[in-house]
Amino acid sequence: MIGELMDINQLTGKVIGAAIDVHKSLGPGLLESIYEECLCIEPGLRKIPFERQRELPIEYKGVTLDCKYRLDIVVDERLIVELKTCESLQPIHQAKLLTYLRLTGIKYGLLINFNVPALKEGIKRLAL
Repeated sequence: MIGELMDINQLTGKVIGAAIDVHKSLGPGLLESIYEECLCIEPGLRKIPFERQRELPIEYKGVTLDCKYRLDIVVDERLIVELKTCESLQPIHQAKLLTYLRLTGIKYGLLINFNVPALKEGIKRLAL
């Protein structure tokens, strides 16, 4: 457990560092898709496995629904990164990420809002 926490803390630290690099370079005010595109360049440079826009199947009472939810970024099969470009993070954003964690079985998530003057103000870590 302690080893897993250290690993996930190192992983989230690398992802946060990558997000800070993107934010320092671009600043606030762009579309979420631009930040996602740039943030997805960073894991390759840092040798971190990730998947972009992973489909999230939704089941209800044994029936797979015909809806196409997508996770912004899944890092190393252990961390969901949900990106935002909004005025401020709201409780619904956290609830949405917690639902993604529950549905996927992934324990950890990062909610990152790029529309802030200093990125540290727009980062929220979540865990199940």
